[in-house]
Amino acid sequence: MRLDFIRPLYERRGPYASVYVGALTGPERESHWRGVRDLLEQDGHADKATVDALREEAMRAAAGRALFATHGDVVLAESLDRAPRELAMWSPLPHVTPLLMQRGENVPHLRVIVDHAGAELTAFGGGSPRKATVEAAAWPLQKTAQGGWSQKRYERAVDEAWEKNAVAVAQEIDEQVRRLGTEVVLVAGEPKSRSYLLNHLGAKSSERVRMVEHGSRDDHGQFEQDVERSLDEWLDRRRAELLERHQEADGPTGMARVCHALREGRVHALLLPGELPKPVWIGEGGTQVATDPAELRRWGVDEPIQERSDSALARAAAMTDAELWFTDAVSDVAAVLRY
Repeated sequence: MRLDFIRPLYERRGPYASVYVGALTGPERESHWRGVRDLLEQDGHADKATVDALREEAMRAAAGRALFATHGDVVLAESLDRAPRELAMWSPLPHVTPLLMQRGENVPHLRVIVDHAGAELTAFGGGSPRKATVEAAAWPLQKTAQGGWSQKRYERAVDEAWEKNAVAVAQEIDEQVRRLGTEVVLVAGEPKSRSYLLNHLGAKSSERVRMVEHGSRDDHGQFEQDVERSLDEWLDRRRAELLERHQEADGPTGMARVCHALREGRVHALLLPGELPKPVWIGEGGTQVATDPAELRRWGVDEPIQERSDSALARAAAMTDAELWFTDAVSDVAAVLRY
């Protein structure tokens, strides 16, 4: 899981109010909010401006909301597709682990349905899905069986139009992959157009392509189900690859060793078994995390403070562009190293 979307949380100094609330109707939202507000006020630290800002966001219609606010501003608000376990915390860092676990791995990917006329593309990653239609040549697109002396020339023109559209689609895919860091390109549609497309994709895009069986621009049919299944398979393989890399390289396991690797900027991916509430010591810097406060002082932190392990790990991963994955194949935090 890439953590770019939570990075803005660490560009603002805390402490943070972290709120998870679920409600289906207006009256339920109000009732749930009062419980959350009471928890924040009982804690005695959340300021009124921050509580008021949270209330406005908590009232928005959704099955659940994950909200993070500091100094009177809601820095991140996420709608959830199901009600979370409700909680409200006031802590040095935002408590993002429940959000990350419910959100799951959000794979930056492209969904492409291609035919002779062009393609429908939908980009996922870095915000709301973005749709685009790519079409270069509008005529001639349909072959006929009329015969005659011009038949071969006409069919050649149709093939050229199909290929011209495939070239335009390939160029758009290459640009999206380059700009968005797309991990997977899922392609469905007319077989010959898919073949043309593969011939014109750049190397970086080609190695990310996975074919999807069903779907056309007129009728998506089972396209979405095929896409979700293909993404799940990709995620399973990716998780297995990371575990294998960790084991083969004898990567660090346990908070002390992983914290040391994070401070050195060597972590490519963190592997977590779930929530890790046990406290560690942190400083203001993104990678200032250790199990021993004396160790942080040696790194120049004058006054280390305590924070949840998972919150500190999420910040360090986000600020060093490391991935974070949840897996029951590890019993303690582990790391896959860059070098």
